[in-house]
Amino acid sequence: MARIFLTRIVDGEALDRLRAVHTVEVWTGDAPPTREELITGLGDAEGLLCMLSDRIDADVIAAAPRLRAIANYAVGTDNVDLDAALARGIAVGNTPNVLTDATADLAFALMLAAARHLPAAERSVRADEWGTWEATRWNGAEVHGATLGIVGFGRIGRAVARRAEGFSMNVLATRATPLAELLARSDFVSLHCPLTPETHHLIDAAALSRMKSSAILINTARGGIVDQQALGEALRKGTIGGAALDVTDPEPMRADDPLLNAPNLIVLPHIGSATHATRSRMTELAVANLLAALAGQPMPNAVV
Repeated sequence: MARIFLTRIVDGEALDRLRAVHTVEVWTGDAPPTREELITGLGDAEGLLCMLSDRIDADVIAAAPRLRAIANYAVGTDNVDLDAALARGIAVGNTPNVLTDATADLAFALMLAAARHLPAAERSVRADEWGTWEATRWNGAEVHGATLGIVGFGRIGRAVARRAEGFSMNVLATRATPLAELLARSDFVSLHCPLTPETHHLIDAAALSRMKSSAILINTARGGIVDQQALGEALRKGTIGGAALDVTDPEPMRADDPLLNAPNLIVLPHIGSATHATRSRMTELAVANLLAALAGQPMPNAVV
């Protein structure tokens, strides 16, 4: 029986299968564990179920001498030092495929919300500012028939493209259209590429300057893909028309972050996969990865 440390409470009943054969300890604090608390919690653990916001770097791995398996509760693994894990022979797995539709739904919801000024319009009602019907207030961008540029045409990018078909949108994707051209032609730009050294700050001041002044940027991928300082300046200067983000850099974003003072901006607390069904399936995959690795078998969804 191995000891397994979970850095957060997770949805779904799959944990019962893990508890049936191993000792499971769950971090129950209101906030995520600090680096020191993470290291202490790991201790002599042989398995770790961590969130994408947990930085599992080489020092954290070195501080857990018995660690044999890491189940990352996400598709991306940029929060885990894969080289350090590989050097120690630690299996690392992720939770692919199950969050595609939930994230694509949210990307499209953000597009619609930003295009039609939904958050600001809703706040105006609560502020008792709804005096009468107006012909010009709250006029937004037309989504139907617009051009959607998708940066990163993997599973989620393709799922967004399928939703765009229902709105008769003209879809451009980076697999067939150079990024500079895509930015210049698109009314909406939705990011779905992984965060890598090559994509870090892919959307910088130069990229933003290529976009239409009416264009709206949507990011449900990773915060580091966008240069947030440049984005804030672009929104304040009217270089682009708006932005809707489910991811930021860093996460969580603090309330005093200067980006939040920018106009025509929606920011959500990274809820792309936040449906009960999706999170339960993610738990099932993470548990399956841990059970396999701790039994000396390959993880069903192995990264290394």
